[in-house]
Amino acid sequence: MLGTTRADRSSNGYQIVLVALLSLNFGIVFFDRNALNFLMPFVQPDLHLSNTQVGLLASSLSLTWAVAAFGMGRLSDRLGRRKLLLVGATLIFSLCSFLSGLAQTFGFLLAARLLMGAAEGGIMPISHALVAYEVSPERRGLAQGIAQNFGSSLLGSFVAPVLLVAFATAWGWRSAFYLAGLPGIASAILIWILIRELAPAAGHGTSGDRMRVADALGERNILICVLLSVLLVSYLVICWAFMPLFLTQVRGISPNAMGWLMGTLGISSMLASFVVAGLSDRIGRRPVMIVMPFVGALLPIGALYFDGAIWMFAVIFFVGWSFNGIFPLFMATVPSESVDPRYITSALGLTMGCGEVLGGVLSPSLAGMAADRLGLSAPLWIMFGLALAAGFVSLSLRETAPRRRRQELEAIAAR
Repeated sequence: MLGTTRADRSSNGYQIVLVALLSLNFGIVFFDRNALNFLMPFVQPDLHLSNTQVGLLASSLSLTWAVAAFGMGRLSDRLGRRKLLLVGATLIFSLCSFLSGLAQTFGFLLAARLLMGAAEGGIMPISHALVAYEVSPERRGLAQGIAQNFGSSLLGSFVAPVLLVAFATAWGWRSAFYLAGLPGIASAILIWILIRELAPAAGHGTSGDRMRVADALGERNILICVLLSVLLVSYLVICWAFMPLFLTQVRGISPNAMGWLMGTLGISSMLASFVVAGLSDRIGRRPVMIVMPFVGALLPIGALYFDGAIWMFAVIFFVGWSFNGIFPLFMATVPSESVDPRYITSALGLTMGCGEVLGGVLSPSLAGMAADRLGLSAPLWIMFGLALAAGFVSLSLRETAPRRRRQELEAIAAR
């Protein structure tokens, strides 16, 4: 459906710059978001936090992230001021990293995370809408995969654990938070200079916007993508919140080795942003989205039971985390190919927002309670169940990839 939204696509050069800069910016978002998770082995004993409080900190950011994802998505559709909203949000979440470093109590840190989630939540729906309008449909899966996963994986999942843990070991966890806040300022300046504002589509600001969003869940693919978002955001947030603690406290791995192991996830997701998303452009969204959640089930099982060399541990983490390559598909690509082009950002905000509210908010708190009662292995078993459930849910997905749809239509016409 989206292939008809613009007859005059931007030049290839601008498309490359746009995707690269949005990927960098979202990488900085996840660098800041994940900083607390990787620094938790330092923060938890210093601030005397329980596992339940660790889960609440993850939930708090997800709560305001979800509200912002949906609210900012609708606001940007109505105002058409995506660039301005993107720059403002980037500056605010950078400030929140500095505030996290100043925290002396659980309450102060909780407030900083709430504000950070409110700033970061709208960034991805707006970014994906820009990609959907500016990039050719045949490359949409790859472009949205890079925009969401490449930078976030490189910076948020690889550089963050390695750099921040080393920085915290040498100069303390507060200094690591101050370091995390600096890149966003530079990114906001680059966005302001290099990205142009997108002209509003016909129909902005009409009452029909609300009706279309309310009807979104009536589209089967949107409903399936919302369910996948709930399940797999839960998996993701639980892993970030509790895997570092499990590795250091249960498996006896040193903080530095833990940082490198968690960094393996970033390399895996970074490559998956090309391979998995690009593969979906060729063979279709549906088969990729069915298989990859089952691959993700390998990671918690490996963390629980593998007892070999650390490099083999890293291989298991690398393979299992490659399922992360489907996140742009169910959060952006499939929804954007399933709704009226005027309401893309609203649909993306709905998908991301529901995932954050029902998955990101509830799941880490419940996992934290389970960890306090049953031990730190409980969150990993929850991850395993979530991955299996996501694989089965994907079986109901309807194919949307432009290349596969054309092939299906040509096959029907040839009969």
